[in-house]
Amino acid sequence: MAWDVWAVFLGYAVPMIASPGPGNTLLATAGGRYGVRGSVPFWVGFEAGNAALCALYGLGLGGTLHEYPQLHAILKWAGAAYLLYLAWGFFRASAAPAGQQRGGKRLGLLDGFVCVVLNPKIHSMIIVMFAQFLVPGTGLAGQVAQLSAAFVILGLFCHFPWIYGGQVVLGRFTSARALRIQALVFGSAMLAVAAYVIVS
Repeated sequence: MAWDVWAVFLGYAVPMIASPGPGNTLLATAGGRYGVRGSVPFWVGFEAGNAALCALYGLGLGGTLHEYPQLHAILKWAGAAYLLYLAWGFFRASAAPAGQQRGGKRLGLLDGFVCVVLNPKIHSMIIVMFAQFLVPGTGLAGQVAQLSAAFVILGLFCHFPWIYGGQVVLGRFTSARALRIQALVFGSAMLAVAAYVIVS
């Protein structure tokens, strides 16, 4: 692609990737709960999910959602169910005895991947990206590879501040009471995001 097209691409992708949403909320939550290092598996799974969706939609499967809009509804409800499952995990942690709030299952690679696959915002973002920036009549595979790589690399840069911010802001509060409050706040945030997904 020409440099001016890349500039427009950045103007589209950076605000979309960096803006608040279910995925970035979970990245910040992971950073606050487990720190940057402890969030790496979730983060890797998250970016792997982005790469997988880019490959699928870029190579032509994106039209499926346009032909079968009921699949979007299924995706939306599955995403909301997953967010409710995460909220339940946080609420359970908030009820755990003192000193056990940081225990339990961490968000891992599979959680990051599922978070992306069940996130309607990311599906829409990637579909629009390819609709706007694929050039007809030129090699599809090369364009998909370039756009997908750019999207994932931008994701790494745009998602890190969410994780680090979660660590810096929430990592200061480590008492048993603070961890219980964090778990309640994170669970409530997941409920709020699930409600947003359902009504949007």
